[in-house]
This record gives sequence, C-alpha cells and structure tokens, in this order.
Amino acid sequence: MKELNKIKGDIGEALACQFLQKQKYKIIKTNYRNKLGEIDIIATKGNAICFVEVKERASAQFGLPCEAVDKRKQSKIAKTAQLYLLENHKTDSEVVFCVVEVLDGKINFIENAFEV
Repeated sequence: MKELNKIKGDIGEALACQFLQKQKYKIIKTNYRNKLGEIDIIATKGNAICFVEVKERASAQFGLPCEAVDKRKQSKIAKTAQLYLLENHKTDSEVVFCVVEVLDGKINFIENAFEV
C-alpha cells in the first residue's frame, strides 16, 4: 500500500510541475529534503521563491486535499523553507507558500495558501 501511495504521489507531483510550468513558474527542485523536513516543489516566478506542497487524492470522500496542510504541516514547511533559504543565500527573497491539490486528476492551485 505504501508503494502505491508513493506512485500516486509521484504522479500528482509530476502533474503539479507541468501545471506550474504552464503558469510560467520555473521548477528549481523537487522533493527537497533537509534535517527539518521535505518540500515537494521549489519554484520561482519573477522575484518570488515558491514553496509548493502537493496533495493528491482520488476523491474528496475524506475531505479536500488542502485540508491536510494544517497548522502543524504549515509550520514544518515554513521551517524547512527557512533552512533552504539560509543554505542558498536567499534570505532576502520574496517567499510564497502554495498548495497544489490534485483531486481525481484535476488541479486546483492555491497561491499564497498560508503565511508564516
């Protein structure tokens, strides 16, 4: 089951990358990891660095995918992003946190999904 979820997640992330590229985002890194956590996609658009969480679900039976990005998850993403910015000397960059929902193969992009 874990392997199937990983495959579904990879497909969702690939769809999200394609969508973001069509929206003129430049993909910098996927599946970025550091000691604090993981960020699914790091992209840029204009002067902004976008940290993107991708949530994929086959149906909304158990809620919308974005609902899984709760305050705890947001905090973890923000801390992981902060370390990325420090490591890459980008601490003066504009930062945007986004969520891409992949629900039954359809994309919903939530720009500025949360702030820290």
